[in-house]
Amino acid sequence: MIRNITSRWLVAILAAFLVVATACGGSTTPGTSKGTLTVGGFNFPESSILANIYGQALAHDGYTINYKLLLGPRPIVAAAIKAGSIDMYPGYAASELEYYNNSAGEATSDPAATTAALNTHLQPLGLVALTPAAAVDANAFAVPQATATKYSLTKLSDITPAIASQLVFGAGPECPTYKFCLPGLASVYGLHFKAVKTLDTDGPLTRAAFKNGSIQIGLVFTTDADLKGLGLVVLQDDKHMTAADNVVPVVRQAAPLPTTSSPSFARRRPPPRSRRS
Repeated sequence: MIRNITSRWLVAILAAFLVVATACGGSTTPGTSKGTLTVGGFNFPESSILANIYGQALAHDGYTINYKLLLGPRPIVAAAIKAGSIDMYPGYAASELEYYNNSAGEATSDPAATTAALNTHLQPLGLVALTPAAAVDANAFAVPQATATKYSLTKLSDITPAIASQLVFGAGPECPTYKFCLPGLASVYGLHFKAVKTLDTDGPLTRAAFKNGSIQIGLVFTTDADLKGLGLVVLQDDKHMTAADNVVPVVRQAAPLPTTSSPSFARRRPPPRSRRS
């Protein structure tokens, strides 16, 4: 079962990750470089933070690091790494697997098994997923407190087809084809909404739409710390639609990167995550 972490805990985890990187990293000769790497990221802030964390760890190991952040949703980032315009990006194990396997349903709650399955799809593309971190983020779905009260909603299965037909759903452009978003809500919970608004991925457009009432349910992340302050209620995923979305680096095999056998990179894991307070 996926345990939630708040942004406060995520920052603490990533700060600790830098400490571990500093402690475990190898020494390099001043003025030398092991190579130049470009680290990419998705179009939301958490991805940029993770990209910088991995980039700083690699810089400490002697690499020259460039960044291409906020590239876009997963199809754009995947195209970039396959084309060689980036060498690495921090992904999410289950989400990467279900993207590269065309939503074949292979992802499980086991991060190691999910990453192993991911690699069977990445290797023919010249890519590899390294050791997954303990840190995990996942999709969640929230409603305003007024909507939760009106329909007595505490979990996703509380939304009946009749209720769903009265609600407008909002999320980023990837949601209609992303297994753990609208397709999962339809196949696992049988939900089809009155309308779907294409906004951003858990960003300011989504928050504005909640505030002005143009959506009544939307995609958020389990690491969000501001949801209660925004008057939003996260609905429990009681049928366990989501899987092991542990943070995992996806890299080009041709890039001059450390491999999973390199203790100075692959063993750097954030400490165990904490429950949402």
